Amino acid sequence: MQETMILNSILTLGRTHSGASITSKKRLLEFISAGISADNSEFDADELFNELLARERLGSTGIGHGVAIPHCRSSRCTAITGMLLKLDQAIDFEAIDDQPVDLVFALIVPAEAHDEHLKVLGALATAFNEEEFRSGLRSASSDQALLDRALQA
Repeated sequence: MQETMILNSILTLGRTHSGASITSKKRLLEFISAGISADNSEFDADELFNELLARERLGSTGIGHGVAIPHCRSSRCTAITGMLLKLDQAIDFEAIDDQPVDLVFALIVPAEAHDEHLKVLGALATAFNEEEFRSGLRSASSDQALLDRALQA
């Protein structure tokens, strides 16, 4: 399936977290920024946080069913980069269905990658729209299990 190919190229075990303890949308964006910049030195955590926050101010990236896909373009980004989180407690994310969010896929794309950005977002939305995919992720009990289930999409 196309989603598997996409996820395989942008997600790593180091950027996959099962049971993350995060209490708010702001803390989530800070966690994502710190995690991605720690894993990839081309990013600056503060800059990435501000870019993600700026995108959220345009409208929530909570897509419903307990899922959010915070994303932004970054001039420092040379390849599409993802981070997958399963939160231990759902948080308010101002999602379109007003449901709290416990599954998060953060996406950072190169500033000029407009078509790729839309393709990856579309593939992620399609995968996360499947109840079976969401249930599989929610039942993962480790980072490795979460990554394996994501890649089986």
